Amino acid sequence: MMDRIYFDHAGTTPVTEHVLNGMIPYFREIYGNASSIHATGRTARKAVENARRQVQHALGAENASEIYFTSGGSESDNWAIKGAAFAQKSRGKHIITTQIEHHAVLHTCQWLSGQGFEITCLPVDSEGRVTPEQVRKAMRDDTILVSVMTANNEIGTLEPIREIAEEVHARGALFHTDAVQAVGAIPVDVQAEGVDMLSLSAHKFGGPKGVGALYIRKGTVLDRLMHGGDQERRMRAGTENLPAIVGLGIAVTDAVEQLQEHTQHVRNLRDRLEKGILERIPDVLVNGPACPDGRLPGNLNISILGLQGESVLLRLDLAGIAASSGSACTAGSLDPSHVLIAIGRDADTAHASLRMTLGWENTEAEVDEVLRVLPDIVQDLRRIQGYSRR
Repeated sequence: MMDRIYFDHAGTTPVTEHVLNGMIPYFREIYGNASSIHATGRTARKAVENARRQVQHALGAENASEIYFTSGGSESDNWAIKGAAFAQKSRGKHIITTQIEHHAVLHTCQWLSGQGFEITCLPVDSEGRVTPEQVRKAMRDDTILVSVMTANNEIGTLEPIREIAEEVHARGALFHTDAVQAVGAIPVDVQAEGVDMLSLSAHKFGGPKGVGALYIRKGTVLDRLMHGGDQERRMRAGTENLPAIVGLGIAVTDAVEQLQEHTQHVRNLRDRLEKGILERIPDVLVNGPACPDGRLPGNLNISILGLQGESVLLRLDLAGIAASSGSACTAGSLDPSHVLIAIGRDADTAHASLRMTLGWENTEAEVDEVLRVLPDIVQDLRRIQGYSRR
């Protein structure tokens, strides 16, 4: 029996040793409040600004002042969407997004609809993709914001962000992208992609939980989300989480520097896992782009027909294997995945989904162990359920 196998990196990643070691001094040795003017506070401020520059370089931003630290991806999404909506409401109240966004985006837009804003949720194709033409046709004179994720958190679909941004800007609206799953997994360049706002979260690429960032292009006007003190250039109140911010800066730098090596590694593992499952288990559907290059390199989302994904997860967990049935933010929900429903899966097929997402520390031996264990689990559960093969 191997040690526990972790195939849920889309849910969160372990903090790397390099990041942890870099954070430790900022709990007790360099512990100042970055807003204090004494020497201890100034030392803390230097660390915060160094991390800001690290995020700037990782994203290809023009200036470090375009980076604002937050508590994570959900706050960044909320701030970008609410902040833009209220700052731009004199120009219009129409916002466009897609049906497969993370709930941090969808629920924010739903809340805004109760505040007098009109929301258009664009459908996606069977692979989870929205087209620039769809966005162009949905744009109106009163459209003030479009929010489309860079990569989907459940099925890994990569969206044509650059082309969508061009359509949005041609009509004078702002463009936001939730890149929480993308940063650290694929190349991200805010200037080349033309985004006005971009959300990220440290715990998706080897950093600590509870810290993220929002890129806001210079000249983009947003309302505050957090009120209080003058932190983050009077845009986001609250004492800076110094150790976490330092950890974010280290993690994003490491992720970008090692991106090519890590991407190839996890893609090879994902392809080995996908091929092995399809060869060993009948009646399995891959959810998302048919071409593996059309989704995140470590993402594999499948539906094992005839079963409930949760029953497979429990058996895998007993075997020492961690996976998921979709977004960690909806764990425990009885509703089928809104992403899978949006791409045309019926409720039974959506409930049969299993998401396995690999990271840089996973190995071929771990993939082979899953391929040894999973077919027996599926066969036993299907026997119990009385499933008849198609």
